[in-house]
Amino acid sequence: MAETTTATRPTGFRSAELGWPELHRIPHPPRRLPLLGDVLGVNRATPLQDSLRFARQLGPIYRRRAFNREFVFTWGADLVADLADESRFAKHVGLGVANLRPVAGDGLFTAYNHEPNWQLAHDVLAPGFSREAMAAYHPMMLAVAGRLTDHWDREQAAGRSVDVPGDMTKLTLETIARTGFGHDFGSFERDRPHPFVTAMVGTLTYAQRLNSVPFPALLRRAARRNAQDIAYLNRMVDDLVRARRETSGDGDLLDRMLETAHPGTGERLSPENVRRQVITFLVAGHETTSGALSFALHYLSRHPEVAARARAEVDRVWGPAEAPGYDQVAKLRYVRRVLDESLRLWPTAPAFAREAVEDTVLAGRHPMRRGAWTLVLTPMLQRDPEVWGADAERFDPDRFEPKAVRARPPHVFKPFGTGARACIGRQFALHEATLVLGLLLRRYELRADPGYRLSVTERLTLMPEGLRLHLDRRTAGGATPAPMPVPDEAAAAESRCPVHRAGD
Repeated sequence: MAETTTATRPTGFRSAELGWPELHRIPHPPRRLPLLGDVLGVNRATPLQDSLRFARQLGPIYRRRAFNREFVFTWGADLVADLADESRFAKHVGLGVANLRPVAGDGLFTAYNHEPNWQLAHDVLAPGFSREAMAAYHPMMLAVAGRLTDHWDREQAAGRSVDVPGDMTKLTLETIARTGFGHDFGSFERDRPHPFVTAMVGTLTYAQRLNSVPFPALLRRAARRNAQDIAYLNRMVDDLVRARRETSGDGDLLDRMLETAHPGTGERLSPENVRRQVITFLVAGHETTSGALSFALHYLSRHPEVAARARAEVDRVWGPAEAPGYDQVAKLRYVRRVLDESLRLWPTAPAFAREAVEDTVLAGRHPMRRGAWTLVLTPMLQRDPEVWGADAERFDPDRFEPKAVRARPPHVFKPFGTGARACIGRQFALHEATLVLGLLLRRYELRADPGYRLSVTERLTLMPEGLRLHLDRRTAGGATPAPMPVPDEAAAAESRCPVHRAGD
């Protein structure tokens, strides 16, 4: 069933019976139907949440069948630790990720392991996430955050609640667009989402829907709309790149894509691959971070004692400075724990797939043939009661105190994936999210709608649905905080988070 065969491993969708010789030993849901498979009680709009429900019923490894496709899901800590062995397993590009290849091609996120452009682009772009590069991005992150707080100030003054997911999407899109590509979408000046966001959501939703139908032809109308969305994304990025070729940039990610040769081979990214990398960064660089911020703000609004503790840390660490310097962000240890705990419960990229690079036996119990793959359910891994305790479903940032982290086994916290193909921009995302949470906590008291119950929408990534918060403007010493300026300096000494282990 593999679409192609390479000198390394098969690509394309491979049903589990082709790669798991003892598949019969792996449990599956009861009441399996002929031809249809395990479809009773599932919702096409919430495949991840359905998978979590089955995981609780069936245990740390199980399988599901949808029509003619069989999938193996894993989440047990010992299984995931074994899958993290880079000598035996690698990233598998399948399910919704492979469905994004028509738009992202061999970009960093969607490239097959054997495609040379992945290593080329990784080596060329990795310096764009160094400490020096991050310090240069910091003033631009502050400037975009200032546009958010200006917008929230107006909403608060008018007595209106704020649309958290919508505004976090505007924030993170503008941040990656400005820092990476010198582009301004004008998101905060628009009443409706920018067409880029609409097209992006369309492609992500279509990619997920493809997994829920036996034949793609059933989505003919959606496929036409998806083709239009892809064409728009391509045109927009082509215009952005064309404009940059006519001017000079300031050494951002786009400059690196256009001007930097591989340090070892001298090879450069092709124009087509530049387009794919820009789309990859614009989509992945804002969609997951906006979700992480939205979930964190939800939990802060529901746990005022946590918000008070985080706010006190911001006031203490940042002091009277009108805007924090780059190095001050990493000193917000408790705010970072709030973010990590939100990512533990709802990792916005909620799964990653691993495939065997050779015939092997997973955790000494489950034989796998070369090319066999499994989908790791990150939210279940990060809620495993054997690792996180009987209260694993409860929100508690103190789980990420240094002593608690050291007491846990490695490879149990994986919101950014694992191994060589883990998210290249994770430090960018963590700095941006910690900075924004600190700024919002210092400026506002967050009040939840008492009637709101967390509902999670799925479009390959996860996002709280319909989350709105009420704001009360804080005062410092009885005075309204001044508008937030952008600092002139570009940051001081490198700060390393002392909490996370190498395995995480």
